[in-house]
Amino acid sequence: MESASKIKVNFSRTSYILLGLACLLGLLPSSIALISGFALTWFLTNPFPQLSKKGIHYLLKIAVIGLGFGMSFQEVLASSKEGLGLTVFSILSTIILGYFLVKLLGLDRKLGHLISSGTAICGGSAISAIAPIIKADAKCISMSLGVVFALNAIALLIFPSLGRWIGLDQMEFGLWAAIAIHDTSSVVGAAMAYGDEALKVATMVKLSRALWIIPLSFLSIWLFKEKNSKVKIPWFILGFVGAIVLNNILSIPEVITSSVILGSKRLLVISLFFVGTTVSVKDLKAMGVRPLLMAVILWVFISVSSLALIKLF
Repeated sequence: MESASKIKVNFSRTSYILLGLACLLGLLPSSIALISGFALTWFLTNPFPQLSKKGIHYLLKIAVIGLGFGMSFQEVLASSKEGLGLTVFSILSTIILGYFLVKLLGLDRKLGHLISSGTAICGGSAISAIAPIIKADAKCISMSLGVVFALNAIALLIFPSLGRWIGLDQMEFGLWAAIAIHDTSSVVGAAMAYGDEALKVATMVKLSRALWIIPLSFLSIWLFKEKNSKVKIPWFILGFVGAIVLNNILSIPEVITSSVILGSKRLLVISLFFVGTTVSVKDLKAMGVRPLLMAVILWVFISVSSLALIKLF
């Protein structure tokens, strides 16, 4: 007779596989995929933690590149132009506010800088890029990732409803999601739930935002006085740009581009499922109140200020 622990593990593995297949087959929307991953880890366990991490790392990037085949040069230029001012304002103001919040709350400088970086640019990607530059320890990295993933999950669930309640059109919501939601996976998940135009705008603006990892990396080197630190460039953005170029200069049949875009959206959904499986309740509880408070203040600030600017201008 199987032990209770073995039965639990087998049930977790079966559930993981079935939920992953449901995501790939398009049976689960993005928000449910994220919640399903979190619930699986909370009530049972994540039986394949390494698979989840690799899935997030690779599938999200592949999906983002694939979305480039659905964009035209005109859309890219329009989105970049609309989002440039908001991007500059939100990044600079978030980093500056984060600097003062670290002092006010008495937080570890490296932890505070990681939270600010993740909020200002692109969540876990920014944290992963900045962490080795400032030589952050594993605890700082896990705490900053934990709080960012938690707020990402909330944003993915509430932003589409908030956008409709406020009365944002597709362009406005795409801009808002790209600015106010931390991680690329949650940005595209929320935008995908809002509409195809919102998804195009959000993806383009978010990826142009991600390029700011490069100047932020140099700023981090200066702030923390670290020499010989390597700056990580998000190379998948080049793939995204390359896909847009190919889509505009080659006569790719629509049946092919449509299939690539559909497949990319499915990969985005399963990426969100993987993200949900990596959120640990234990890790969230271990963070304490102050890092969470800082992250929430920054998130509310960037959400409200960017929304106000979008509606005003």
